[in-house]
Amino acid sequence: MTALFSQETVNFLTENRLRNDKTWFEAHREQYHQYVIAPLVSLTEALTPALLEIDGRLIISPKSGGSVSRIWRDARFSKDKSLFRDSMWCSFLREKNGGWPEFFFVISPEGFLYGCGYYSAGAASMESMRELITSGDNSFRAALASYEGQKLFRLDGEKYKKSRWPDQPENLREWLDRKSICFLREDRDFDLLYSDRLADTLLEGYRTLTPIYDFLWDAEGRKNAI
Repeated sequence: MTALFSQETVNFLTENRLRNDKTWFEAHREQYHQYVIAPLVSLTEALTPALLEIDGRLIISPKSGGSVSRIWRDARFSKDKSLFRDSMWCSFLREKNGGWPEFFFVISPEGFLYGCGYYSAGAASMESMRELITSGDNSFRAALASYEGQKLFRLDGEKYKKSRWPDQPENLREWLDRKSICFLREDRDFDLLYSDRLADTLLEGYRTLTPIYDFLWDAEGRKNAI
């Protein structure tokens, strides 16, 4: 496929956030659709067949407000009253609402990131995950082997200040001590971002993370039994 993003994408995201002005945005709405929304929609379409092979229950909608984010910020409950985001993303999950495991891609003036996990996991989801970890469940063993067998993605998510599982091995505490959890790759390779190799690179990464994604959904399926 042809390259999707360009320097114009980053330029628009940067200037629009700095200006923080509805009038300027409306005057440049065409550029917004051309350089931001259209590439994200095309990327979503390019990723869809392979993502559905990973998880046929994903609901993928290649449009703004569907799998593609909107640029307007909801500042009602935030101290930051900026009108616009300077990052945009695609998210791929089974249900639009709720804290579910997902695959994601985010672009910003600083570069891009992608991976899988939770935007914000519920307490029941994390407790179910911990139960599988501490019981040595096979789905976790597969997820752990996948994570420790690669060097591209890092484990992220807010941690408890003090471990609640001090007797567990350190590599397991990295999972157990999280309030939420995701696995992401942060990249500042703009040559890749602006190239026709981006979609294939993302898919390769998503496939690497599939055992982890499956483990998270295994935990979701069992959480009501805890």
